[in-house]
Amino acid sequence: MSPNRITHSGGGSTLGDILERVLDKGVVIAGDISIAVADVELLTIKIRLVVASVDKAMEMGIDWWKNDPLLSSKAYNKQLEESKKIEEVKKLEAPIKEEVE
Repeated sequence: MSPNRITHSGGGSTLGDILERVLDKGVVIAGDISIAVADVELLTIKIRLVVASVDKAMEMGIDWWKNDPLLSSKAYNKQLEESKKIEEVKKLEAPIKEEVE
């Protein structure tokens, strides 16, 4: 066998097969990075990464994109409605505050 030759395991998995398996099952990658000088911690970065299909994520209870106004038009419209209601309440409270003062 030549030293420059690359050998592959005989699994026969293609990139598509691996990607399908990862998205179907889900993968969690977790790690912490700390920077310290003279035993004084200056910075800590905690990394938590979940790689999964949308269906698998929802099955796990992860659905943050549904409630993010930047990613969901429903959430954006809900945020607009809440802002309008807050403004209406402020308008209704303004005369009452003037009377109290």
